Amino acid sequence: MEISKGTLEDAWGRTAAGHALLHGVGLPQVVLSEEELDEWEGWDGAEGEGLALVLDEDGTVHGYHGAYRESFVTRDLEQVLYLIAEAAIRERGGSPAETAEALGRIDPLWGRRFRTGGLDGTGVVEACGRDPLEGFAWIADSWREQIPYTTLAFFRAEPGRTVDASQLALLYGADPGQVAAGTRLKDLRAGDGGRAHWDRQWDSFCFGQSGEWAFLLYHDTPPKARANRAAYDGLGVGEGVWLTATLGKAIYTFSYVKDGQSVNDDIGALELLAYDHGRSPYLRGGKLDFLNRALRRAELDHPELTNTYQLYFHALEESLGLGLPRREFAEGEVRAGYWTGK
Repeated sequence: MEISKGTLEDAWGRTAAGHALLHGVGLPQVVLSEEELDEWEGWDGAEGEGLALVLDEDGTVHGYHGAYRESFVTRDLEQVLYLIAEAAIRERGGSPAETAEALGRIDPLWGRRFRTGGLDGTGVVEACGRDPLEGFAWIADSWREQIPYTTLAFFRAEPGRTVDASQLALLYGADPGQVAAGTRLKDLRAGDGGRAHWDRQWDSFCFGQSGEWAFLLYHDTPPKARANRAAYDGLGVGEGVWLTATLGKAIYTFSYVKDGQSVNDDIGALELLAYDHGRSPYLRGGKLDFLNRALRRAELDHPELTNTYQLYFHALEESLGLGLPRREFAEGEVRAGYWTGK
C-alpha cells in the first residue's frame, strides 16, 4: 500500500491508541519536501531534537533528526510506525536497555528490533561475553589525545590475499633500512632516555598485523601517501579504515573505503562526537547499518561503558574485526620507524 499523509495519520492514531506508553504521542510533522521542512517554523531539528517526516509523491518516507540528518528512508508503513515509536520512547530519556524494554512491552518484535539495531529484527541479540577494554577499545581514550598517533589506518586484502604490512609501510615512505632491520618502537626510544625520539615522534609511525588487517599508525600525512597507485593496487587492498583525531579542534572522524568506494551513504566522514547513545548514527538500512547494529549491541552488552569512543571502537572490533596488539605497544615491541626525508 502506498503511504500517504492520510494513511500515516490513521495508522499512527490506531497505534498510539493501542498502548498506554504511546498515549498522547502525536504523529511527527509531515511535510512534502525538504524545502517545506526548512520553512516550517516549528522545526527545532537544528538542535537535533524531535523527528520530522518528509513524504515523497511515490509514498517514500524520509525521517529527519536534525536539520540536515536523514536517519531513515522507507516505503514500509510498519517500519515508519516503529521508528516513530522508537523516537518517542527515546526522547523520554532512559538507557538503551530501558528503551528496548519499553518497546518490547508495546510489541515484542519491536523490542527485539531495537536490541538488534536493525530494521528487520534479525541479527545477534546475545551478549558478546568479553571485556571490551581487552580488545580494540583499549586505545580509544589515548587516541583522543593523539596518543600514540593521530591516525589509525587499517587495510584488509581482497579475499584470498593478505596485505603485507612491511610493503605497505615502504609504499607510504618508510625508511627501507629500518624496515629491513626490524626496528621496533623501543629501539626508537633507546639511547638517550627517549629525548631524540621525543623530538622526532611526529615523523614516526608504527605498523603491523592484527587479525585480517594490516595497520599503519602515524601523525603527519606520510610523505608518499600512496603516490604509486599501481604498487598500492598490487598489495591487493580491498578495504581501508581511517580513524583520525584532531585534539585542538576536538574533531574525531571515521571513514571506510571498500573496493575503491567510500562507504558513507553520501554523508562523508562521521564525527564521532555526533554519536548519541541509543540513536543509530548512520542511515537505517544504509551501507553502514552493520555499524548501527554493532553499536546497539555494544550499548546493551556493556552498560558500564559510558565513553562514546570506547563503545565505538568495540563496535568496530565486533563488526569489522579491527584491533591493535596492546602488549606490543606497551612493551615497545611493535614495528616502527621514521619516514624517509624526515
